Amino acid sequence: MKDDMPSSDDLTKEVHALRVELRRLNRHRFIRVHNSMPRMLAFNFARGLAVGLGTVLGASMLLSVLVWALSQIEFLPIIGEWAAEIARQMGELQ
Repeated sequence: MKDDMPSSDDLTKEVHALRVELRRLNRHRFIRVHNSMPRMLAFNFARGLAVGLGTVLGASMLLSVLVWALSQIEFLPIIGEWAAEIARQMGELQ
């Protein structure tokens, strides 16, 4: 039964290894950012701006392609005219 238990030296080495790893983890940028409230708020604000800008640009590009594709459809007069009118109005805005 005593053979299964680690020795005192083994436990000391493991505790030392854990301390080294914890020290390395605490120096990591992610932990440093989240340990400071102002840094965390600034990081999340910048992240929100990037997500919002990406969403707006992506939706604008997708909608532009969709409206252009719909304006090319001429065999459905209602949809084709409607999409052509939207494309014309978007062209006037630019």
